[in-house]
Amino acid sequence: MERFGVKSAPSRNRSKTALYVTPQDRVTEFGSELHEDGGKLFCTSCNVVLNHVRKSAINDHLKSKTHTKRKAEFEEQNVRKKQRTLTASLQCNSTAQTEKTSVIQDFVKMCLEANIPLEKADHPSVRAFLTRYVKNGSSIPKSDQLRKAYLPDGYDNENQLINTEDR
Repeated sequence: MERFGVKSAPSRNRSKTALYVTPQDRVTEFGSELHEDGGKLFCTSCNVVLNHVRKSAINDHLKSKTHTKRKAEFEEQNVRKKQRTLTASLQCNSTAQTEKTSVIQDFVKMCLEANIPLEKADHPSVRAFLTRYVKNGSSIPKSDQLRKAYLPDGYDNENQLINTEDR
């Protein structure tokens, strides 16, 4: 049939979804009403996930009574909180987390250089001192976790320093 220029009729099973539209495309199309995070499309004022493939679903949501009500409440608050996906939240390293890690690594390094056994960190008086006088001192874990999690990091860092000095 193709040979004579006759085309077959389009199939009726064809979906009316836009297959190649990304959540970011919908954000640029609808403006500040929506935001994208982790491949998902969120309504900024309602904090709900929307189907980015169907434009009609987005339009229906934006015209709904609940959206207009939440949008009015959202604008009164003047606080712009955007919902994020769990993976994005877990990947975010705050300054407190990085500071906590550096305090623990410095504590382990100090113990190793001063030839202090890591078990001494479990003594109640040492715990009380760390909690009272050291910033983030209460976040220093027990000796078994120091040995398992932080000692290999310090060992690897020292080996790299020694190897670079030898060259």
